[in-house]
Parts: sequence; C-alpha cells; structure tokens
Amino acid sequence: MTKRILEIDEAVAYIHRHLDDSLSLSRLAKHVAYSPYHFSRLFREQVGLPPLYYVSALRLQKAKDLLIHTDLSIRDIGLEIGQMSLGTFTTRFSECVGVTPAEFRRSLPQVGTMKDSLIKLGVWQEIELHTSAYGVIEGTIQTNVPFEGFILVGLFAKPIPEGIPIKGGLLSGPGAFALTGIKPGVYYLMATAIPWGSKEHDILLPHASLRTRNHKPLIVSPDGRVEHQMVMLHEPRQDDPPILISLPLLMNNFLKRMGQP
Repeated sequence: MTKRILEIDEAVAYIHRHLDDSLSLSRLAKHVAYSPYHFSRLFREQVGLPPLYYVSALRLQKAKDLLIHTDLSIRDIGLEIGQMSLGTFTTRFSECVGVTPAEFRRSLPQVGTMKDSLIKLGVWQEIELHTSAYGVIEGTIQTNVPFEGFILVGLFAKPIPEGIPIKGGLLSGPGAFALTGIKPGVYYLMATAIPWGSKEHDILLPHASLRTRNHKPLIVSPDGRVEHQMVMLHEPRQDDPPILISLPLLMNNFLKRMGQP
C-alpha cells in the first residue's frame, strides 16, 4: 500500500471543499507549503493521477450528479464545472463516461431492467477462452467485506476507470477471472462491485461501491506472460479517483454478448 502523506490528504480534502473554485497547481501546492514540482510528484504517488487531472475527474463526476439530480440544461451543467464550450464539455464527457451527457441522463429508466436481467441469468462468469494469440491476464477478485452482487473488471490505459475498457467483463460475485487477447503494453487493472440491492441512482453514480486501489501498472510483455493478479476490493476513500465510465453501458454490452435482449 502506498504510504500516506498527511499533506496530500489535506490537499485532497481542500480540492473537495473548493471544487467550484479556480484551482491551479500553484494554489494547491501553496496550500500545503510544497513546491509545485514536489507536490505534483507526491500527489501522483499517493492518488495515482496528476493533481489537475484529479480535479477534472471530480468535476466530471459532479456533472454526472447534476445530470441525474437536476433539470439543468447540458450547457448549464458544463458551465457549472467550468466548461465554457458545450462542444468541449460533450466531447470530454463522452470520452470519459462512454456516452454523451444526454444519453447518460436518459439511461436512468433502463438501469433497473438491466440489473433484473443480470439476476435472472443466475450464476455466470464471463471468462474468455484462451484461444488468443496475445496475452492473458488471470486473477482472483476478493472483497474486504461480505458482498453479494456483480463485479465489473476491466483494463484501462490510465489509473482511473474512464473511457471504454480495453478489455473487460462481468462476474456474478468474487472469484476468478481471465481477460484474453491482451496486446503487449502497459495497463491498469480496475474493478468495482455493485450489490444486488443497489438502487438505479447508485449504479449510475457509484460513489459508495467497492473498488480497487492499485496504482501499479500491469506490463504485458511480447511473450504475453503476466503473473496471477490478486485483486482486493475496498470501500471508497476520499482520494480514490472517481468511477467515470458508465456502468450501465458496460452492463448493457455484457448482456448483448450473453444474447440477452
């Protein structure tokens, strides 16, 4: 586990308190009496992201909340998080969440139906066959608290669950998984767990869901060999990057692969 630094904890808390303010790197570093360079290095070591990227991710998370909990227009929501251009906001949101702001807002009524479809499937596990010419990442997912529900696991290009996973799947609970067809490269393995009793809002806005905490990248070599991954899911912490990818989008993609309508 990454050693915690009290000043970085305070900087994260400061970001959350002042998310609506103009937050520059120099302002954040000054708040904890560090140089910008030293602050950036320590922040990235503990949080996994550069400070301003973390700020941007939290603002997109706020946009998701506003889309679901308010009737504000998409343009006004973009302005609320500091995006002066509607086009820039829509593009950035779509890249990180996987759907446009309008599609995200419209997805709420569909979430319950998708969860019911997953429950009706019973015990299932999306483990790909080892037939690919590329690498395989195998592992076991555990939770540090009792859990019943489904788990989404995926490979991402950055240490934050944003954008469509390079590879991903769903499990009907903790256990083994395998992702195949992984080209040589550097990836981040991430997962989150959604209890069966979750409300639709909790799936669209997974603030309290169990999640991974591992900033160490996975390096897939040309021979495709990767050691067995032990993934422990934990309760969210304040400095965890937000889960930006639309979980209903991943649920729907999985159901289609399973031949569900």
